[in-house]
Amino acid sequence: MKNIRSCEEIGILQHDLDELQKSDMHADDYKNTSAILRTRLERLLKERELRKSSRSTQTDDFHGNDNSSNNNNNNNTIGNRKIFSTGTHPDEELRIHPPTNSQRLLVVANRLPVSATRKGDASWQLEMSVGGLVSALLGITEFETRWIGWAGVNVTNEIGKKSLTKALADKRCVPVFLDEDLVNLYYNGYCNNILWPLFHYLGLPQEDHLATTRSFQSQFDAYKKANQLFADVVSEHYIEGGVIWCHDYHLMFLPKYLKERNNKMKVGWFLHTPFPSSEIQRTLPSRSELLRAVLVADLVGLSGLGKKSALSRVLSWTDGQTVCLSRPGVYLGWDTRLFWTGQTVYGQIVSPMPNGDSIDANMCYIYVSFHTYDYARHFVSACTRILGLEGTPDGVEDQGKLTRVAAFPIGIDPGRFIRAIQLPQIKEHIKELEERFVGRKVTLGVDRLDMIKGIPQKILAFEKFLEENPDWHDKVVLLQIAVPTRTDVPEYQKLTCQVHEIVGRINGRFGSLTTVPIHHLDRSLDFHGLCALYAITDVALITSLRDGMNLVSYEFVACQASKKGVLILSEFAGAAQSLGAGAILVNPWNITEVASSIGYALNMPAEEREKRHHHNFVHVTSHTSQEWAETFVSELNDTIVEAQLRIRQIPPLLETNEAVDRYLDSNNRLLILGFNSTLTEPMDTGRQFDQFKEMEPRLHPEAKEALKRLCDDPKTTVVILSGSHHSVLDKNFGELNIWLAAEHGVFLRTPNKKWTRNMPQVHMDWVDSVKHVFEYFTERTPRSQFELRETSLVWNYKYADIEFGRLQAKDMLQHLCTGPISNASVEVVQGGRSVEVRTTGVTKGAGIKRILGQVIHYKDTREPIDYVLCVGHFLPKDEDLYTFFEPEPPTPVRSSLSTPVNGSSSDRNGSTGHKKSHPFPPSNSKHISNGDKKDATPSILDLNSNNYFSCSVKRKRSSARYLLSSSADVVSLLKQMADVL
Repeated sequence: MKNIRSCEEIGILQHDLDELQKSDMHADDYKNTSAILRTRLERLLKERELRKSSRSTQTDDFHGNDNSSNNNNNNNTIGNRKIFSTGTHPDEELRIHPPTNSQRLLVVANRLPVSATRKGDASWQLEMSVGGLVSALLGITEFETRWIGWAGVNVTNEIGKKSLTKALADKRCVPVFLDEDLVNLYYNGYCNNILWPLFHYLGLPQEDHLATTRSFQSQFDAYKKANQLFADVVSEHYIEGGVIWCHDYHLMFLPKYLKERNNKMKVGWFLHTPFPSSEIQRTLPSRSELLRAVLVADLVGLSGLGKKSALSRVLSWTDGQTVCLSRPGVYLGWDTRLFWTGQTVYGQIVSPMPNGDSIDANMCYIYVSFHTYDYARHFVSACTRILGLEGTPDGVEDQGKLTRVAAFPIGIDPGRFIRAIQLPQIKEHIKELEERFVGRKVTLGVDRLDMIKGIPQKILAFEKFLEENPDWHDKVVLLQIAVPTRTDVPEYQKLTCQVHEIVGRINGRFGSLTTVPIHHLDRSLDFHGLCALYAITDVALITSLRDGMNLVSYEFVACQASKKGVLILSEFAGAAQSLGAGAILVNPWNITEVASSIGYALNMPAEEREKRHHHNFVHVTSHTSQEWAETFVSELNDTIVEAQLRIRQIPPLLETNEAVDRYLDSNNRLLILGFNSTLTEPMDTGRQFDQFKEMEPRLHPEAKEALKRLCDDPKTTVVILSGSHHSVLDKNFGELNIWLAAEHGVFLRTPNKKWTRNMPQVHMDWVDSVKHVFEYFTERTPRSQFELRETSLVWNYKYADIEFGRLQAKDMLQHLCTGPISNASVEVVQGGRSVEVRTTGVTKGAGIKRILGQVIHYKDTREPIDYVLCVGHFLPKDEDLYTFFEPEPPTPVRSSLSTPVNGSSSDRNGSTGHKKSHPFPPSNSKHISNGDKKDATPSILDLNSNNYFSCSVKRKRSSARYLLSSSADVVSLLKQMADVL
């Protein structure tokens, strides 16, 4: 997809780059940004003009080739080529070659856009399928598109598979072969019987509950197996640099399986149904697995929540967050200045944009998007409440991994309908229909015969209208097209009988020998017949009880150029958020309201009708399927840029062999270890938080033996540095000859098991007032708790409702800062789900100075410490511990992913062996416990840069040099060190 469209635009971009290169301002120096910002705005306005000009040119080309259009406009296309001509044999299709140098787009959906019928051993007849996704993707022409999916037929022999694959290949479709049993369990079972009802707020099946429970696991296993088969086929047809676009709830496991095969893939997942609230989603037994399958990528880049125009997507970002580059131009952020031409990124913290081959192999790009903001918000809420992850304005974050969640309302190809209305055969059909319903207003409903479409409610509302408006009995007719679906399912058979009964009763009550008020058809119409119906309709009535989008409303608007009919739209349809201003929104459950709206629409003045139609028409023609696909793929491509920026802030995984080898080669080693989430036993991640177990952290059962052996080594000093109370550390490490530092180093226990205070006494007169506040919020916040320590208080809401806990924490902070601690010498440290009030100056970095002094004095150390391992899951406030041992200031850019984030093993001249020396005097100092006294004597800390390993556990946004994924990795590292002794 081209981002730079003219020489003039390239000139503007080059001017921006010159301005940026001339400037030496800081990223947050807003006084100097006006020139670049103005230039950027000029470029955006220019691109907007180019878009309009491009559309105008396309329109002129169409009107200048009427004959060609009339000959070909009944040809259906998918991607960038025609599938076949409606009403003709597939062999007679007109072929269109894909555009050259276009990006490959693999559209992966449960069903192909064509249905296959076998005519012989090696012969197939292909027919166009119907559906919103097919309709929307008909207009995509800018990509080299392949559609991957199930052909809807069971093929058992190799001859049939090869012949069908060949027939579909001519139409750029790729089949996934599923056997009959798998389809029954995967599609009819898990997809249609479990996920579809749940996503539409119908709940899990209640009838024959025990049988459903027994069959659930087999259906779920089949669902995962089918997703594996889809992943196999996608992997075969993927080419480097392409985009994989997965569609709908049938393929929620597909992003995970694709990542397992190739981490460089760019994968998008789009949900076409509603996504339910977390209260509905949490009833699903496999809730966590499905959500994590979508969020599985190592690094995920997505656009922000909400429906934004192309302009606003470029102009807005969140301070402190990485800028998502969705258009060429100059971008200013909190900590970076970037310039992007579409191929290269320039800036303070990034190097030239790498090609696809140089992207880190551990990176995978997943794009999660929805039709409307409500669905996106529900998805974020489900990840927060069910998985315990962090919901942000950008999406979902898990220890530095960001999944951007976006709302992209789907569109249609309006030109296809506008052109169809001008066809002679459709004009003739329109004339016939107008003569058939002369003197009567036409109200139209086009739906699948489905529970969520609200057809009974629609018909009952029409009956209510006829009851209240007898003058309209012979002046209005309801045409209801109900396309049969799942006719073998008892619930759908029951719905069909119910609708037929209501229609018959109303027609018998208000009809006559010559006319009836309702014409109900249990069948689908061809494209021409549907366009003709749209064109003669006065009022379109869409009463969905729950609908992902509903593109019937878009199609109706596109065909209403002359009639300018009124759209009555359910507020529970996704389209209501797009067309709500021009439509009459109704609650389909309120029969009286819908009946009143029908009357209002039929009597609406022509001027108001025209204004409403104009609003909707502008939206439908500007938010097309082509624009939808271009925006989606553009945003997905931009995740590469953001991923490169983010990965530079993520420490690389620790090479444990190197850490162990250097440990073995050193003579005086210092190991500083955290406790919580560092040495604690792992929790069962497959279950919800077990508050009872997690309230009492326990040492990992495999860590004790390794720690004992390390503590017994005379060359090794092990310090457990934690924010916990000393009683917690005593309970877990009491029997070991180990150094324990409680409450961030304020209290210290020597190996002889004697606790001492490690910092001067401070005033704690603020404690009682803060304690009252914490008690109050603990009572108001279920499942929250607070801990009273000797130098701090901690309020934890990890187990409370996430959103409510955040609101309570915000309220607490406001109250604390304006009341109890306004004049106190304290600091408020806000964790992920905790609030801590501690004495000023109490941090792990400050505490380590005094701890080192005590260690030197206790051990009568003569030889300098030449190896330091510092490992923990610390709050940002306490990460000064990592930087305390750094031999030199952190390097802003890492030359490679294997280089530590902070610190360096070589100086500017390429030499190695930087050392850090702290002025700790030898053990005969009188004030050794203070640890920070300057002295001319040799330092006790003589640390080579290569012998310092600072490691963050799970927390990827860290100033540490390296990363360890879990407490199990920490224990494994300690075991390796103990084994080499």
